[in-house]
Amino acid sequence: MDVSDAVSIWLDAARTLVPGLELFDAHTHLGQNDPDGFKQTPQELTGVLRRAGARGCFVFPMHEPSGYREANDAVIRMAEQSGGLMVPFCRVNPAVDAPREALRALEAGARGIKLHPRAEQFELDHPEVRRLVALADERSLPILIHAGRGIPALGRHAVALATEFPGARLILAHAGACDLGWIWRPAAELPNLLFDSSWWITADLLALFKLVPPAQILLASDAPYGETSLTAAFQVRLALQAGLSVDQVKVFAGGQSQRIAAGDPLAVAGRAAGEAERAEHLLLERVAELTQMALYVRFRGGDSTEMLALARLGLDVPDSIDDAPVFSVLRWLFDTFDEVALAAEPGDRGPMQLLILAAAVARTPDIPLPAIP
Repeated sequence: MDVSDAVSIWLDAARTLVPGLELFDAHTHLGQNDPDGFKQTPQELTGVLRRAGARGCFVFPMHEPSGYREANDAVIRMAEQSGGLMVPFCRVNPAVDAPREALRALEAGARGIKLHPRAEQFELDHPEVRRLVALADERSLPILIHAGRGIPALGRHAVALATEFPGARLILAHAGACDLGWIWRPAAELPNLLFDSSWWITADLLALFKLVPPAQILLASDAPYGETSLTAAFQVRLALQAGLSVDQVKVFAGGQSQRIAAGDPLAVAGRAAGEAERAEHLLLERVAELTQMALYVRFRGGDSTEMLALARLGLDVPDSIDDAPVFSVLRWLFDTFDEVALAAEPGDRGPMQLLILAAAVARTPDIPLPAIP
């Protein structure tokens, strides 16, 4: 049995748990020139979708350092040849006449817009981004936005844009992980602020499924970085575990994306599975898991910068949640770790004791906290 066979067992199980499940992948790429070395041809993407039995996907260019005009045309052309399997988005760079290229690509057949603030090094308060969102508002278009680490104030700018332009469908990729500690609260009042599930950290995904209304979550794989079959196989299980009903899972797994692709009004599928006013201990679980992942990498001699940065971002939560005192202590532990690590000799593992403490504190919220300086 190979990996594909093993994954198919779990995908079949997901279809048994959710009869009539229709998959639509909201985040896939085509391209050959991304500096990170990943590539994907239309034939490869078609194979990914066919193996999953998916109804379709949103697709856009991978990073093209030389510009997106030719890449956008290629994606539109390939989508036209896919028999309706691929729904093309254009990718634009706000620093390079983005509204003009977006309009050109939309007239040529694109049905959405992709933005990557980290790759193109911009923030969502860029004036050209606002012009793009205004365009999307006029036409009820989706704009899918990379929402990984390293983009200052992305969540706050996204909330402001979604509020000002209710007709635009703003989709934060990768579970909105960079701002998931707090953005679930305003999202409950912003049905046009959506999140794709192209992520793999289970604590983040459980928090997403519990704290964000199910109609605002779109199944996504990030192919070729992920694969539709695997994404559906494990995320359907997580969604059910989080408390989504069978009908709500159908909306998440493909129903809402198909409505977006058709330009139809967004579906409504009820409140978030968890209480909207409470975060339970889910947000602490995220910090604990990310901290432990960072520790594992450090113990192996690797670079834990990414995981530590995500753990730190996870400490940005509303001050009013029940676990706010625990987060305050965790911020103190992380700040102390930074100070000690800066002064430590190379290879000194002493500072990691503070991260071990942090992971333990995050997993013991009901135990009294000590006084801190």
